[in-house]
Amino acid sequence: MDSSKNGGTQPWQVASVVSFYMCAALVMVFVNKAVMNSSPDLPLLFLLIQLVLAVVLLHAAALVTPKVEIPKLDLKTAKKLAPVTFVNVVGLVFNILCLRGVEASYFQIARGLVLPLTIIVSSLHGRSFPNIRVIIAAGIVTAGFFLGVAPTSAGDMAQWREAPNRLPIIYGVLSSFFIAVHSVLIKVSLPHTHNSTIQLAYWQNLGSAIFLAPFILFQGEYGKLLELMHTPSWNGGVFAWGSIVTGIFGFLLCVAGLLSIKVTSPITHMFSSAARSVIQTLLGVRLFQDLLTTNRATSILVILLGTMYYTWAKSTESAPSPRPNPSKHDIEANALKKEHVDDTTLDWQADEKRSSSD
Repeated sequence: MDSSKNGGTQPWQVASVVSFYMCAALVMVFVNKAVMNSSPDLPLLFLLIQLVLAVVLLHAAALVTPKVEIPKLDLKTAKKLAPVTFVNVVGLVFNILCLRGVEASYFQIARGLVLPLTIIVSSLHGRSFPNIRVIIAAGIVTAGFFLGVAPTSAGDMAQWREAPNRLPIIYGVLSSFFIAVHSVLIKVSLPHTHNSTIQLAYWQNLGSAIFLAPFILFQGEYGKLLELMHTPSWNGGVFAWGSIVTGIFGFLLCVAGLLSIKVTSPITHMFSSAARSVIQTLLGVRLFQDLLTTNRATSILVILLGTMYYTWAKSTESAPSPRPNPSKHDIEANALKKEHVDDTTLDWQADEKRSSSD
């Protein structure tokens, strides 16, 4: 059901929210990449700043609107949310390490297994077997991933450059796996935060920052920061402003995701994600001189086609039959939409996974 017909949502509202989400997501990816190019030795510290900023901004938002509720901190709830928080921070770490090691346009390929792994983890958790259309969609996306990571003939330098270091790709696969597990744990954890996504986001950001802080100390990133501050060639402004911008836009991305759930259908969002992927690729080539080969372009196209086929398959599979009672129809449509959000847009929180969210 198209959300533009649900609750009186106007087309301009849908367009505004989708544009807002796309812009926030693109800013996150490219500013993250610019900071990682500038300060590759400070990935965890960069991530910590984003998490802390998200917590601060949630407090600020709570002062402005009663819709943002800061949860009461207690040890019992913290223990219950420890698994989802741990999985969240591990996924974030692998995500930023993946982005550091690959080109911006290649990032979506390196993390191309989000959908297949989410289907597998959800099926194992629900002890159910996906239908044939879902399996076909997962197969298409998986084929697109392997098409993108498979090396071509070792000929000239361009072909040699085309195959990136395998370690960032492993980080991308691990990030995709933890995103898939995270999507399942979110459903289990929401009741512990009174089914409030805002409260869960607060717990996750705060908990992830606490988890991450000692590892930054063990990695020696604080010392590396001091060394870089005394290095004339280091552009500290990129790191400082990049941390602030990504922290703010990470928060806005969370808001945009919630707004997108309310006023758009999953299919609308998935097509906007496809458009964002194309724009991201073109901007990567333009801004960072990323290499765009036939293999990479085909890989991105196949992944997008598989993802959109999955969205269509889920929408036809779960389409409600017509009901004579309008109010009952609306209730079921809202329930269907929530299911779509859970099953078809689980990569919202993660493509740029930073401090909000996936």
